[in-house]
Amino acid sequence: MNFNLVTEYPIWFFIICIALGVGYATILYYKETKSEFTVISKWFMAIFRMLVISIISFLLLNPLLKTTSRYAEKPVILFAQDNSMSIVAGADSSTYHQNYIENLNRLFDQVGSNYKIDKYTFGENIGADFNIDYSAKQTDISNLFDELAERYSHKNVGGLIVATDGIYNRGVNPVYSSNQFNFPVYTIALGDTNLQKDIILNKVNYNRIAYLGNEFPIEIIVNGNMCKGLSSEVTIIKDDTVKYRKRIDFDSDNYFATLKLNLVATEPGLQKYRINISATENEISKANNSQDIYIDILEGRQKILILANSPHPDITALKEAILSNKNYEVDYFKVDNFDQPIQAYNLVLLHGLPSMQNTIKDLLEEINENQLPVLYILSKQTLLPLFNRVNSGVKIGDENLIYNESTPIINVSFALFNLSESTIEISKQFPPLISPYGNINLQPSVNSLFFQQIGSIETVEPLFALNQTLDSKTGIIAGTGIWKWRMNNFAKYGNHHAFDEIINKTVQYLSLKLDKSFFRVFSKNDFLENENIEFDAEVYNESYELVNDPEVALTISNSEGKKYPYVFSKTSNAYFLNAGSLPSGNYSFMARVQVGDKLFNETGEFSIKTLNIENINTRADHNLLYNLAENNGGEMIYPDQLEYLSSVINSREDIKTITYTQQRYTELLNFSWILVFVLSLLAAEWFMRKRAGSY
Repeated sequence: MNFNLVTEYPIWFFIICIALGVGYATILYYKETKSEFTVISKWFMAIFRMLVISIISFLLLNPLLKTTSRYAEKPVILFAQDNSMSIVAGADSSTYHQNYIENLNRLFDQVGSNYKIDKYTFGENIGADFNIDYSAKQTDISNLFDELAERYSHKNVGGLIVATDGIYNRGVNPVYSSNQFNFPVYTIALGDTNLQKDIILNKVNYNRIAYLGNEFPIEIIVNGNMCKGLSSEVTIIKDDTVKYRKRIDFDSDNYFATLKLNLVATEPGLQKYRINISATENEISKANNSQDIYIDILEGRQKILILANSPHPDITALKEAILSNKNYEVDYFKVDNFDQPIQAYNLVLLHGLPSMQNTIKDLLEEINENQLPVLYILSKQTLLPLFNRVNSGVKIGDENLIYNESTPIINVSFALFNLSESTIEISKQFPPLISPYGNINLQPSVNSLFFQQIGSIETVEPLFALNQTLDSKTGIIAGTGIWKWRMNNFAKYGNHHAFDEIINKTVQYLSLKLDKSFFRVFSKNDFLENENIEFDAEVYNESYELVNDPEVALTISNSEGKKYPYVFSKTSNAYFLNAGSLPSGNYSFMARVQVGDKLFNETGEFSIKTLNIENINTRADHNLLYNLAENNGGEMIYPDQLEYLSSVINSREDIKTITYTQQRYTELLNFSWILVFVLSLLAAEWFMRKRAGSY
């Protein structure tokens, strides 16, 4: 490490600092004639004073200490072990628990003598504890690559070793996601590429929602590997009763069939069905022979009405988003063609209404009498003076009214429902709507999901808002062009998930009947077994204001009566509970809260579905691993070649230690020892003067 002193001033200024110190000490002690000072004492005191003045003067030049340091960064070899269940699904699973682990440790010893090794496991997520138990329910290799690329973007990485069977059932093709690496990738090919005797319940397609008394379809996809000449039986069981039975004869060693059937929804509520395929002798795995599905049987669908002043692409976008939820039916009419009873609907969407051509006065009165929720989509055709009379919670002055392009800005304080993090991020890229801009007045009950950004100016004017009073719910999309949001979502991500989530949660909030209870609990009714079980809760006081002072408790019970007690955490004005993950099965819950002298209870049920995807496909994909290594300058090897792998890595000349030079500037004023030194000199001078009887 090298040290240098630098200042913003020429070096000869230091001579001036010394001269100031010498001059000051000379003036102070040259004419000192008191006999109590000896000559030696005067010289020492003069030197002390000279040093103090010179140092202080020099510090006024704001000197910097320049340090130049060098340090070496040893290459890092990354090792990632597939920790998913498919690794041990074959007959030689004991090998991966014993011999393979021992061979890995020898590899780490051989490579670790020259390089630093960072070890990870991966399945659906990446883990740094390197606990290999082959318990992951899914495999996402692309997520592993993205995580490593981010963590080691500025590190000296010598190479990546990925030990896996090449089976991925989540994320994108890892060959494509590995293109971001600038270091070699080696693959250890685990698993067996040979077809083994196995009957596989490959997939079950079904609607998660059905309606009481209706038939609902189920599609069962069956594979039979190396089972030619054998037979099996497919059954569907509910409450120990066989609802469907069919014999299957395997006529080839690569059998594939799709069974389509319909069942009748006879009971309301969450219903469990078990699909099972009987096993044959010597199957490599029986874990992929059955699957549980849960279907929510509803009393009836909710009907949504879309009325428009004139055709517009917004209407198709809204209709398609709503129909993505099987719980809704949608009717669309131009308003002058509408002749249906309004009370038959649960929610009304008015696009460009009321307008100059269609004031819909009678229709608005009928909507108000039936207390139907309404979602208004404001356009240039909307007659704002009439809109301002409908008590939507938003009034827009029509004097000096102009229309702007308004980009959505998410309101982080919005609390009527939650959007996923991915939807929030995608919404930041949505194009602007054509929105009216004027004097906007809001009722205190209005909640804005999106604010307007006009150009580069962020405002708090509502672009997408919801309002609830004791008697009604309304929503306002203050602009047209929402169809562009749906197109933007698809153009960038290949799906409409973010747009559909925004519209469906809005429709769900508006279409649900007003719940005037003082205690509410919200949750999904079906989860995967690797998902966290989450609940939201709201408590209201007598004035129907959200409060979160009392404690909310919740007890989850499984089908065997075992209970799991929890307590909600408090948010800004509500409650949230993450109950973690639970075993698959049917569960019920009861939530309780004490508000004053009143006790409120809420009950519900949900299901947790077994995630069996790792046992469906157990045939290793070594071709993918070969391409992955070939495209990234590495090699594919097998578990018995680990010693060869260590020699290949240790012999690479392009994996080198990198030496960095770093310069740092530090102000001398920041060094406390300089202050201590100056004070010590002054103290020594004062002590000598004091001892001689002077001041």
